[in-house]
This record gives sequence, C-alpha cells and structure tokens, in this order.
Amino acid sequence: MADSFEPKKRGQAFALYGLVAVLAPSLGPTIGGWITDNYSWRWIFYINLPVGILAFFLVSRLVQDPPWIKADRSNLKKLDYIGLGLLTVAMAGMQIMLDKGEENDWFASNLILTCGLLFVAGMAGLIWWQWRAKNPIMNLRLFKYKNFAICCLLMILVGGVLNAATVLEPQFLQQLMGYTATRAGEALAGGGVALLVIMPLAGVATGKFPARNMAAFGFACFAGAFYYTSTHFTLTMTFGFASWLRILQMFAIPFAFIAITNAAYVGLPKEASNQVSGIINFVRNVGGSIFIAATGAIVTNRSLFHQAHLQEYMQPGNPAFVSRINALTSYFGGSGKGPGPGFMARAEIYQELNQQAAAMAYQDIYRLLCWMAMGMIACAFILSKNKPGQGAPKGEAMH
Repeated sequence: MADSFEPKKRGQAFALYGLVAVLAPSLGPTIGGWITDNYSWRWIFYINLPVGILAFFLVSRLVQDPPWIKADRSNLKKLDYIGLGLLTVAMAGMQIMLDKGEENDWFASNLILTCGLLFVAGMAGLIWWQWRAKNPIMNLRLFKYKNFAICCLLMILVGGVLNAATVLEPQFLQQLMGYTATRAGEALAGGGVALLVIMPLAGVATGKFPARNMAAFGFACFAGAFYYTSTHFTLTMTFGFASWLRILQMFAIPFAFIAITNAAYVGLPKEASNQVSGIINFVRNVGGSIFIAATGAIVTNRSLFHQAHLQEYMQPGNPAFVSRINALTSYFGGSGKGPGPGFMARAEIYQELNQQAAAMAYQDIYRLLCWMAMGMIACAFILSKNKPGQGAPKGEAMH
C-alpha cells in the first residue's frame, strides 16, 4: 500500500486499511459471541478456513508487486530460513508462555520456564543472526531510523491497548454481570460503528496535520477514555452505558493507528516498504498478545489484593457488616443461630465481596492503561515533525 500511493495520499489509504485491521478485532467479540452461543466455540477457528482461502485467491489475482521487485522463484533459495526458524521458536515460546502462564503459576511451572527460555534464546539468536545475514527476514537495521524505532514502540502499545480493551470489557460483563457471550459482544458493537465513521475522517486529517500531532491527540483521547472508564466501570452500569464506554475507547484508535503507520515510513527508502509493513504489523500483534496476558494476570492479582483489603471490614465489630448479616439472615428466614440462614447470609456477602474486589481490579487496569497512554503522548512528540503528506526533513530521520 505504501508503494501504491504517494506520501500525500497515504493517510487516506492507511485509513481504509486501518478500518479493516482495527474493525476486525472490534467486531470479533460480537460475531464470536453469537457463534459460541448458537453453535460451538470451535467454529470461531473453523470460520477462518474459507476466509483464508478467499484471501489467498484475491491476493494472488489482485495484488501486484512494485516495479523494483521482480518475482523470481529462485528467491526461495535465498530466503532466510535460519532467521525464520529462530523467529518461530521465539514466538512459539512467548505465545505458550503468555497463554498458559497464569493457569500454571507462571515460572513455578517447568513448562512455562522452558517456554520462557526458548523465547529468550530464540530472540537472542534472531537478533544476532539478523545483523549478520545478507537477506534477513527481519531487517533490524531499520531501527537505526529514529522515527521507525519510536513508531514500533508506539504500535506495540496501540496493539496492546486495543486487544486488552477488547478482552477486558466482555470478560467483565460475562463473569461479573452475567451477560451471555452474544450479549457481551453486542455491547462492543457500538465501537465498531464508531470506527466506520471516525476512520475516514482521521485519514483526511492525516493530510492536514503532522503525524506526531495526530498521534498525540489520539493518545490524549485514549488517556481520557480510560480514566473515565476507570471511574465509571461498575457492577451497576447498564448495557447502554457499557456500549458508550466502548465507543469512547474506540474514538482514539483511528488517529493513533493511522498517524503511527504513516509516520513509520517517513525518511525510509521505498525498497524498505515491505520490511516496514511486516515489522509494524508484527509488533502490533506481539503487543496484543503481551497485553492480553499481562492484564489478565494483573486482574487476578489485584482482585486478591482488594479481596484481602475488603475482608478487614468483615468483622463482628463493624456495625455495617453486622447490620448486613442480620438483614440477609432475616431475608433467608432464620435467626442466624442455625447452619442454614446464617451460612447463606455469609455466603452471599462473600460473593458480593469477590465481585466488588474483581470490579475494583478492572478499574485498576483501566487506570494503568490511562497512565500508559499519557506516557505515549510524550513519546509521540519525539517523532520528527513532518509536513502533512510529505517525508521528514532531511537529516532528522536517522538517529
């Protein structure tokens, strides 16, 4: 796409691309929830087969390489198979470690420890090999360009925030508020509709404002949305309000996503476009995997923290606790002296305590995402200031 459009039109082109790249994970929970409730969760994976076959057919028929890239089957012999192998080992180790870490008590498990070592060894070997290879599968020399290196960092965070937010809200709605998978997915659908409206507008704005200003604006919107969510994400919120929170969170994505994608190409030779595109998408997906695992672990740990803190108030000397116990005991039909009503009253309070502790943990996560977004604003202004639709000033692209 970067090869097909001149710099001043790339913003609008990336807006159309971003609409698909960002809309897919936004609508995924809605469609996935419906499939899970009406068929089976396995169909979430099966459905990718016809989609993949169709994508392969369309790419082979419609996508063409730029003039300076010649199709030659002999290039298969020059492929960096060693780099590909090291990358596969590193990413497989990382993915299994992140997916299975929490349920296996992280590094207390030999499986997780082994996967962690595979990740570290694979990444170390990959970095060492990529600096030596003549035709590296991942050209790490591009990180000498300041803009590209910063854009990769920011895209890790954007991908992480997008995926984490996509998982956190439906998880909260299902586990704590009793929503079905379909209903929880429907609550996120409003964010997808908002993207359809905002993404084209953000593409036009990219041609009128410097990329770093656009990115900073997007991150400021992120910070505001996550702070607002952290103060209003409660067990009493309605379906409509949950949808509104999702719309607020999605509003920022087009501005940050398009600006960063566009800025990543600034100052780089056109021959590097394929590498830039590949690495930018790679780090976005890696960021998503890391943030999903990290936020899940933090929710668990913070829930335990808040649970221990709230238990301090569940004492006979606390008038509010005693009053609540008596009210529930009376409701369940007894004096509290027998094992039935009194036990049920304490069980009800304990369940409420766990729900409140989990809700507070989710609020903590959104507050953390807010602080991260504020840090991303500062990073955005480190990018070289470019004229809208043009490259970076000469001498500012390199470190």
